[in-house]
Amino acid sequence: MTDAQETAADPDLRTMGDPRREPWESQPPDGVTPAPIPLLEPREGIPPVVADEEALAEVVAAFAAGSGPVAVDAERASGYRYGQRAYLVQLRRAGAGTALIDPVGCPDLTALDKAIGDAEWILHAATQDLPCLREIGMRPARLFDTELAGRLAGYPRVGLGAMVETVLGYALEKGHSAVDWSTRPLPEPWLRYAALDVELLVDLRDALEKELDRQGKLDWALQEFHAIATAPPAPPRKDPWRRTSGMHKVRRRRQMAVVRELWTARDRIAQRRDVSPGKVLGDAAIVEAALALPPNVHALGALPGFGHRTGKRQLEQWQAAVDRARALSERELPQPGQALQGPPPPRSWADKDPQAAARLSAARAAVTALADELHLPQENLITPDTVRRLCWEPPAPATADAVAEALRGYGARPWQVELVTPLLVEAVAAD
Repeated sequence: MTDAQETAADPDLRTMGDPRREPWESQPPDGVTPAPIPLLEPREGIPPVVADEEALAEVVAAFAAGSGPVAVDAERASGYRYGQRAYLVQLRRAGAGTALIDPVGCPDLTALDKAIGDAEWILHAATQDLPCLREIGMRPARLFDTELAGRLAGYPRVGLGAMVETVLGYALEKGHSAVDWSTRPLPEPWLRYAALDVELLVDLRDALEKELDRQGKLDWALQEFHAIATAPPAPPRKDPWRRTSGMHKVRRRRQMAVVRELWTARDRIAQRRDVSPGKVLGDAAIVEAALALPPNVHALGALPGFGHRTGKRQLEQWQAAVDRARALSERELPQPGQALQGPPPPRSWADKDPQAAARLSAARAAVTALADELHLPQENLITPDTVRRLCWEPPAPATADAVAEALRGYGARPWQVELVTPLLVEAVAAD
């Protein structure tokens, strides 16, 4: 009996619904959608938080002795703390139950990673959690991403709550998704929420695998999962200060230098304090200072975002950053925009290269039509960046083999290459 079936049969863990439905039946035979069953408690109750080496060793032994795939989730403190580190890791496996691990008390989970071995990980939106899990020594040998599976299967809403409700018929309480997970001790309602997030992941995975297989898309999904599991860590962003919200208002190079200096000073302070940069100084305030180029602390303090709550010492450190930008020579000022990696923005193609614009228009139309036919998002059929790159600089001659090779070079998976190559061969020949 699966977790979902056991939950449906236990009146203490639910309040309504039809427990006779199989987990993967989102619609009953008569076509009337029943009310979702609220999932109120984890099957074995809320497990204690593992925060020391002795308790971690017990979890390692339990998960090594468990069987089947491992449901994995992680909670971060985005918007509260600096960076994207994990502050709680949730796991569930048959024979081991659910574990809640505090990475602050147990910062190295390499032993747990080895205990899991090559067992499949089940995650929802894997690319969000894998970086922080990698930092504490956990790397999947293979995985199943239930969010991506939902996209490929054509579900319109692919958040975890929506998928569990649509596919399994249960309602997860999602009220604690944006709380400060660095809080210690973690409140019991938060821990209940965290444990429930992995309660039905195995059931969701099994149901989605059946649906993907029914649609003939299972091999596509497995290729996508393999690509995620084997992808190297993303390189650091170049000039991350250019992503400051409101940057489009900043046109002059001297103003850009102010944004860069303030962003860098803010980032250094946020890292030292271990708080979100936005809590140190808002993006809007950085942009206001860049546009005004204040000559002194008094002028800076009059700007939005630098009001009466900002102490004199803080104002002085921000003004020092502005002054550094004001003192730069012309040669030291940042250049407008970033060096383009790949083709220019499509809006300029008609003027720069009308033939490329025609190719892109034809390719987009063909990809859209095929994605609609296959009931999946366009970006999952083939990434827009790949289409742009191919249309801007198509291989010559644009044979099927040459186009397929170019797609593989841009990272397209075999199933994508097979489906879109004929469309793009025709598109790159458009005038």
